[in-house]
Amino acid sequence: MKMTFKTAAAAVGGYTNYDGEFTTVFSDSRDIKAGGIFIALKGPNFDGHDFVSSLKGTGAVGAIVKNTFKTDFPAIYVEDTHEAMRKLAAYYRNQFDIPVIGVTGSVGKTTTKEMIYYAISTKYNTLKNVGNLNNTIGLPSTLFNLNENYEAAVLEMATSIHGEMKILTEILRPTIGVITAIGTAHIETLGSREGILKEKLEITKGMKPGSPLVINIDNDILQNVDLPDYKVVTFGIANKTADVHAVSMEAAADSTTFVVNAFGKTAEVFVPAAGYHNVYNALTAIAVSHLLGVDLADSIKGIANYVPAGMRQKVVKKDGITRIIDCYNSSPEACSAALTVLRGMQGERKIAVLGDMLELGSFSAQSHADVGYYAASNEVDLLFTYGEEALGIAQAAKRGGVPDVRSFKDSDSLSKAIKKEIREGDVLLFKASRGMKMETVIEKVFGEV
Repeated sequence: MKMTFKTAAAAVGGYTNYDGEFTTVFSDSRDIKAGGIFIALKGPNFDGHDFVSSLKGTGAVGAIVKNTFKTDFPAIYVEDTHEAMRKLAAYYRNQFDIPVIGVTGSVGKTTTKEMIYYAISTKYNTLKNVGNLNNTIGLPSTLFNLNENYEAAVLEMATSIHGEMKILTEILRPTIGVITAIGTAHIETLGSREGILKEKLEITKGMKPGSPLVINIDNDILQNVDLPDYKVVTFGIANKTADVHAVSMEAAADSTTFVVNAFGKTAEVFVPAAGYHNVYNALTAIAVSHLLGVDLADSIKGIANYVPAGMRQKVVKKDGITRIIDCYNSSPEACSAALTVLRGMQGERKIAVLGDMLELGSFSAQSHADVGYYAASNEVDLLFTYGEEALGIAQAAKRGGVPDVRSFKDSDSLSKAIKKEIREGDVLLFKASRGMKMETVIEKVFGEV
């Protein structure tokens, strides 16, 4: 949607003398958009102001810059360009009276967001964020893609420190909030699971009183949440009092089928992804769909079309070897779920390649040990660990009875060992935090990710 420089300047608390207009916004000078205004953000390793002069003649029509910056390029001058980006995104979002779903939680955010997208897209033309555009820069960038053709939006909201959720929710103003679960991801910076809960519940600060908040009632912390000012909608597997719950489940090698009871209606649901954790994701999508008036049968059809995003539980079968690539991120809960999936796959040997789980702080040693014991209980035949923290996985796995455990601190040695060991009939799980760059190991072993 077109916006004038003066309208944008007023929205962000800046000033401009330019009478022109722009039709899009971008903050990466390598991704220039014709008709767009460039937001000159400053990071630890770059300063967007250094690239403003190079925008002339590229199709960009102006820039949002710090008020101390001198340029003859059409500009809006502000105190803080990061804050200006957030304010502009919030203003722009307010121009659309559409359902907006905000998805947060310790685990399963991206998959849940994707399943909601597939479910509600059977009725609504829906915007979603892609990749890791889920933080205080990525979420605004996604909102700038809204236009009059969209009828709904579902966006993932990621936080790692206190205060981020308040920023995100005040930009997004969700009409429906979702909290997938409260686990231990980012516990190093958020202090405790109670601290994580407090941060995630900040999503309500951007929601109107009475708005629906969809939560996992099986989660030990979420089940005790009291939010009288909001319409709490629940989903679960164990707790059959949930508004949307699984009645029965059947797992296959690369899919899961279950019967759902959704607000009193029952139906069979097919999820094209393995693992009971994906049942939770599908239940959430069904709950949100119901709130948006999507017929149960239609939302189920949408879920059946789900395709994993990025490197999240991507199953590749080639040359008689099966790879489960699930290394976008990791936490004790996510790693345990992935090991359960590995156990359910058909193959001669179950091999787990597990790397460090980062940002666990004082909980790290115990969490890595817990995963090691869980690997043993899930009958892993061969375990490779990668990184310093993952040594804790290896030690516990040995004590738990995994017959063959090998540990590595560099990707080259690990890759060579895996390549030498694997054979036809093997099933391999790759799981680690994003910072471990496990995809480089996969590429060295198989020549592709």
